[in-house]
Amino acid sequence: MVLILVPVNLASLAFLSAPGSLLIAVLAVGGMVPNLPIMLVERGVSKAMAFPHILIWTPLVVLILMTLTVGDLLPPAFRLFLWLLLAVDLVSLAFDYPDAAKWLRGDRDVA
Repeated sequence: MVLILVPVNLASLAFLSAPGSLLIAVLAVGGMVPNLPIMLVERGVSKAMAFPHILIWTPLVVLILMTLTVGDLLPPAFRLFLWLLLAVDLVSLAFDYPDAAKWLRGDRDVA
C-alpha cells in the first residue's frame, strides 16, 4: 500500500504546471491525508481508511477520465501519469468499497 499508493498519488504534485492538474493533485493527496489520524486513533491499518479514499478518489477517477478525453491538449508525460494514477486508484477503490462495507457491518479489526 505505502510503496505504491503514496508515491503515485504524491507524484501528482510534480505535474502542477499541466492543464487541470491542480484539482487532480488536491484530490490525489487529499484522499490520503485523512488516513493519518485514522491510523493514529486505530493504532494501525483499519478498514475505516477506505472512507477517505471512497469520498475523495471516486470523484478523482471521474475527473481523470474527463481530463483524459482532452488528451491531445495534455503534455504526454502528464497523460501517461494520469493513466497510471487512474489504474492505481481504481485498484485501491476495488478494495476500499468492500472494506467500507465490512467496517459498516462491524468488522473493525486493525491490521
